[in-house]
Formats: sequence, C-alpha cells, structure tokens
Amino acid sequence: MTAEAPEDPGRFLAMVGMLVWRRSDGKFLLLRRSPTKDFAAGEWETGSGRLEQGEGFIQALRRECMEELSLEVRIECILGVTHFYRGRPVPANEMVGVSFGCSVPDASGLALSDEHSEHAWMTTEEAAAFLPPGHWLSELVARAEAFRRLMPEELQRLHWTGDFEF
Repeated sequence: MTAEAPEDPGRFLAMVGMLVWRRSDGKFLLLRRSPTKDFAAGEWETGSGRLEQGEGFIQALRRECMEELSLEVRIECILGVTHFYRGRPVPANEMVGVSFGCSVPDASGLALSDEHSEHAWMTTEEAAAFLPPGHWLSELVARAEAFRRLMPEELQRLHWTGDFEF
C-alpha cells in the first residue's frame, strides 16, 4: 500500500506545450504518447513537458524540444494557455501551462524520444479529419493556422527572438 502525498492547496506544476510545423510545407507535427505513459497513454498530442526548478518557459520549451524531438525550433507565437489535472482533480495533479507555436525548416533531424510511439505530419484539414470531433489538438492546430495566416510579419519577427521572459 502506498501513501498519497498530503494535499497542498495553492501548489501546481507548470508546463509548456509546443505545436511544431514545417516551414517547407506547413504541415503540423502530431505525436502519439507512448503506451507506457502514466497519463493519456496512446493519445495524440503536441510535445510537452514540465518546467524544472529554476527554469523559465522558454528554457523549458527549448529543452523539451531537444529531449522529445531532437529539434531546435523557432518560436512563432504563443498559442494559448492551459489548465488541467493529470488524473484526479487534486492539487498534486494540477497543471498550468503555455502552448507555443514553433517551426522547423524541414523534418530532418527529427528523432522521437521514448515518450512518443509515433508521429504524423498533417495539414489543418487532415488533422481535423484524423482526430475525434472537438479534440483539443484539432482546435489548437486550427488556432495555429489562423496565427500563421493573420499575424503581420513585423509581429512574427518579434516572436522569432524568443525573448518573452522579463
């Protein structure tokens, strides 16, 4: 029998998510969580990960991209924020995070870690047809497509610096 950690209200974990697309053809990278994962095994998602102590969101994003994908990415935009529980809704499972839209020139160099069992590059339309209706990832891909289409180049260049933290 394992003892659960005492609940500590007011504490939560911070995470980053990264929806990556190829600049060569505009397709988005969808990742399937490994069947051995403790949460959402086998589900399709973006890359993601928790911040480590003393780490900012941008540092975590770059580290997670290298750890999970072996890719250096260019930050294109902040797609949104998230709040959810990894399992039961108790403080120990509470997550808050920032989702980033990121790009790579092409898919060369992509190597999945053991956190993911497969990947697919898809257009917005392909992702919408592939994922169940209303799936959060389909909605995130559609939001990223809108950012790509509507964001002025001057604002895009500002994001490319990756200098969000102050």
